[in-house]
Amino acid sequence: ASFGDVEMNFKTFEASKAGRAIELSPREFKMMKYFVEHRGEVVTRDQLLDHVWGYEGLPLTRTVDMHIAKLRQKIEDTPSDPRHVITVHRVGYKFTG
Repeated sequence: ASFGDVEMNFKTFEASKAGRAIELSPREFKMMKYFVEHRGEVVTRDQLLDHVWGYEGLPLTRTVDMHIAKLRQKIEDTPSDPRHVITVHRVGYKFTG
């Protein structure tokens, strides 16, 4: 998958930004794979917890937010003004690619 200047290979777990390798954790890859599969859709924190973490009903939405923040540091040009993983207030996130 590629978007902006980011390339991701979900089979080899390799990623690069502007031609330079970036280190993503297995969970970050899983999160990005889910985002790519749902490009343009609003994804709730509960969906991410369910599909990426694999459990439901636990009040750990802050965990999702922390992982999104770390992911943005790696893939966004300006993490504070993201172009790829957009916050949808009170709902979750949207990957615009």
